Amino acid sequence: MIFIDDISSDNIYNILSSKAVHRACRKEGMYMRFTIEHLVKHFEKKEVLRDIDFTFESGKIYGLLGRNGAGKTTLFNCLNKDMKADGGNFYLEEGGQKRETVPDDIGYVLSAPTVPEFLTGREFLKFFIDIHEDKIEESKNLDAYFDYMSIAPEDRDKLLKDYSHGMKNKMQMLVNIIAKPNLLLLDEPLTSLDVVVAEEMKQILRSLKENRIIIVSTHIMDLALDLCDEIVLLNHGVLDKVDKTDMDSHEFKEKILAVLRDERPID
Repeated sequence: MIFIDDISSDNIYNILSSKAVHRACRKEGMYMRFTIEHLVKHFEKKEVLRDIDFTFESGKIYGLLGRNGAGKTTLFNCLNKDMKADGGNFYLEEGGQKRETVPDDIGYVLSAPTVPEFLTGREFLKFFIDIHEDKIEESKNLDAYFDYMSIAPEDRDKLLKDYSHGMKNKMQMLVNIIAKPNLLLLDEPLTSLDVVVAEEMKQILRSLKENRIIIVSTHIMDLALDLCDEIVLLNHGVLDKVDKTDMDSHEFKEKILAVLRDERPID
């Protein structure tokens, strides 16, 4: 976030340049990569992220699979710059140009939806679109957005405090869809949703992956295998890619479980 005191000619140039590259790459469908290099985060003596070193590619959904407490949310908080890492760096590469991420690059869907419960669904959506009017390339009417997320007409003017967990999750997802970030982080997004809503959300995510990078954290192996193009294990503070060949086999699942259960390195 840029505050008034931080604004300088260099800051303005960097912000405008990154947005120009973002728009150009979107129009041309350019290949994009997001690279993390030697990211470290510890809390007192506990090293949660030991040496995160990985490159994600556009057009794919990555499943960040790890046990509860493995550091998945900590990693997302560092990437979203809500939490300062203790070492390492990360950057985007678009059209052969490397640059630091800016707030507009990243969409972050939290496991516990955070929405202004004193607003109706329609009021919240209108407010979001109004304050981001200069960033939204092709705005639609509000009901078209609600239709896209399968939110019933009778629910659109209800207060958000009366929405179910699944509906709040849909609204949180919707504003990130409208913003069209380069990198979409989803922290356990489907864990507490009913079967119908979870399936709707999976279809939406599959339709969004073109020209962007989507990383979905989960501790549920079957969800990661069903939804994601690539599986990445967060194990003992590092990221390891898992070959999805024969992913439906019993042996494949047992291998992942063995790694997560015993924290043994991947073969």
